Amino acid sequence: MIPNSYKWYYDFFGEDSTCPRDVQSILDAVQQGDEVEVYINSPGGVIDVGSEIYTLLKTQKENIKIYITGEACSAASIAAMAGYCEMSPTALMMVHCVSSGINGNHKAMEHMGEVLRTADKALCTAYMDKAGMSEEEALEMMEHETWLTAQQAKEKGLIDKIMFQEQEEDMAQLVNGISFRLPTKGQLEKVKNLMNNNTSESSSGKKMLLMQTKFNYLKMRGEQR
Repeated sequence: MIPNSYKWYYDFFGEDSTCPRDVQSILDAVQQGDEVEVYINSPGGVIDVGSEIYTLLKTQKENIKIYITGEACSAASIAAMAGYCEMSPTALMMVHCVSSGINGNHKAMEHMGEVLRTADKALCTAYMDKAGMSEEEALEMMEHETWLTAQQAKEKGLIDKIMFQEQEEDMAQLVNGISFRLPTKGQLEKVKNLMNNNTSESSSGKKMLLMQTKFNYLKMRGEQR
């Protein structure tokens, strides 16, 4: 994530880079109702650039879907907080405090320390807004230069979903109830085997098989609970 004025340099050497103007040009071309997909794989960059891109995406929050495919570190993690976000199970997120390479006397250092603390508080609001965490929790996470897997990021509320999760998990939430459970694959196989092994039974034998199958099903339901 680089300032607009540096874009030509990275383009000259064929290096991947993103500046706010890149994002703005795409958003300007978006038609009403169009969905914008944002793919992030970035080690970070300049903090005010991350803030500007975050703000640009945030204005399109309802139409934005963000996907972290490699890493979302530093300023890139700020941009990832702008809307609905999914993260690859192999990706990483890193959050940390703002740093500076300033030189000078003790007054300059003390002043910069205050500037950096203020910047940290400004940026941590992105994590607070996304995850519902307190300022203290967000700043503590930044102070420790926290690296997060997709599962850890989801547990903290920093992303909405882990990419490629099994659809069965969503289905389970829809059908889940106190007394309702779908049979497991093992139970399905047991009943199927009972049926296949008794296809030549007489009519009375089939009735007995049906009763036995129902009994076994009820027994398995009891075990499942």
